[in-house]
Amino acid sequence: METDKPIIAMSGITKRFGGVTALDDVDLNAYPGEVLAIVGDNGAGKSTLIKILTGVYQPTSGAMFLDDAPLTMSSHSEAIERGIDAVYQTLALADHLDPAANLFLGAELTKSFLGMRFLDNRKMRSESVRVLKDRLGVTLKSMDVATQSLSGGQRQAIAIARAVRHSDLRVLVMDEPTAALGPQETARTLKLIKALKAQGLAVIVISHSLDDVFEISDRIHVMRRGRCVGVERTHQSNRETVLGLIVGAHKAA
Repeated sequence: METDKPIIAMSGITKRFGGVTALDDVDLNAYPGEVLAIVGDNGAGKSTLIKILTGVYQPTSGAMFLDDAPLTMSSHSEAIERGIDAVYQTLALADHLDPAANLFLGAELTKSFLGMRFLDNRKMRSESVRVLKDRLGVTLKSMDVATQSLSGGQRQAIAIARAVRHSDLRVLVMDEPTAALGPQETARTLKLIKALKAQGLAVIVISHSLDDVFEISDRIHVMRRGRCVGVERTHQSNRETVLGLIVGAHKAA
């Protein structure tokens, strides 16, 4: 449920690459327990905006705030430390590794034996099962298979679980989470997003699918040519209005 104060606020964000202005004076607020959809045509500035939000890029000008406190980040790792993470369309999974190894990729758990450090595969597996079940309501038939053998929706669940296993995660950005998924896998992924919303996260979803956007979002942030041209409350809007904003046919009310 949206509260009065955003978890994350972006104010007057501008980003220039040489003589090209990718973002021009963009504001964005994300609240706990809501799904904020970001929509717009290719080149509208969506990816640049979320890369600034997740620490990959730094803005040319503008300010960000986390719980009303000024927020600056110099890397994606620093964003994760502040409770902000992203699941990109590529998922960044190691297909030859099993699900638990992917959940802990780059942050493996170890144990000591005879003064030497070894991977604690048992603990990583049990923790992976717990996170998938408790946070996402997902139970895999086997944890002993290569991730490449799993369905698209299961792979998406693993990528999401890798982000949400951090107990201090507060903002999750999802880039085209249902791209290349069939209807059933899409429905499962949208269910995962709703579960994260119910847990109080601010979930920011970039999507070209207005069907998905109108099913899961609370607000729709429309980008066009590097600017925010409108923010619509989903239940008070419709596809024609949002499409009109995307293509520049009319302005927000």
